Amino acid sequence: MRFRTYPAVGFAILCLLSAYVGLAPTSYNPALPSYGQSDKVLHFITFFLLTLCFYWILETNRRKNLQLTLLVCPGVLGVGSEIVQGLLPNGRAFDLLDIFANVVGSGAALAICVWYHKRMLERKRHGRTFGPLAEGEEEDFDVELGEGIGSQENGVIPEATLEAEVDNWDENAEDWDEDEANEDDAKPSDDEVGKKRND
Repeated sequence: MRFRTYPAVGFAILCLLSAYVGLAPTSYNPALPSYGQSDKVLHFITFFLLTLCFYWILETNRRKNLQLTLLVCPGVLGVGSEIVQGLLPNGRAFDLLDIFANVVGSGAALAICVWYHKRMLERKRHGRTFGPLAEGEEEDFDVELGEGIGSQENGVIPEATLEAEVDNWDENAEDWDEDEANEDDAKPSDDEVGKKRND
């Protein structure tokens, strides 16, 4: 498992910036604007960007990335930041709508990351297993989608005609073997013929 540097640096910078803006008391820095109800958009954008950066930090499979990102971004950071904000005496209050905006922002970024990661892996697999087609060569039909397989079978086997049964001489091989065995029993062997001459 490797770490990607640029997403990790971006995530660290965004965490520090959002912690400063979200947890600092408003009286401490009067330059910070007071957003009121419009801070939900700010929560959405912040957690969208945090999740977007965090998902790409670890170079591992999609499932591990998804599980770890779900645990850290909406779980620990999204809910935990509001709990800490409510516990600190900074003039800010705990707000369920802020948690909702955090989780929705993380969910949107996570959906985009998972979709893109899946697409990226499919393109990598496809590039590894299939080469480009030569000119004039057509693509194969996709049998799973029902392309190029003809009409649907109905499962009913048509009755064989007399000509078809006669032409199918492999099925009658048992009959031929029995006839040859009967003929062999009726004919004397070469040894028996030789014995009669010697007598």
